[in-house]
Amino acid sequence: MTMLKAIFVLLIFQLAGEALRAVTHIKVPGPVIGMVLLAAWYILRRRDPEPVLEQAADGLLGWLPLLFVPAGVGIVANLALLRSAWLPISVALLGSTFLTLITTAWIMHRLGRRAAISQDAL
Repeated sequence: MTMLKAIFVLLIFQLAGEALRAVTHIKVPGPVIGMVLLAAWYILRRRDPEPVLEQAADGLLGWLPLLFVPAGVGIVANLALLRSAWLPISVALLGSTFLTLITTAWIMHRLGRRAAISQDAL
């Protein structure tokens, strides 16, 4: 598989995700759906992705920080709004961070116990 074909595969799955989102009206971004479809495709085929596909994806991930620039510009552009609503925003950020940490710890605890039980059975 060439690099161009690998990028084409990534774009096809992104397009499939966008199409599925448009048809089903799911509130999940199309590229996320496309990556889930790509992962499912490789799981169903019981094969690892080609090294060129991994290389293309890693190359694109190298440019990911550039996507945070528009978000930073949006924050600066709406600074007055953020100043007026700093308390609810802070509570939402801290609350969601806390819930994420608790949920992650609980899942890891459960998976750790399950792994220990399965290892003892061996």
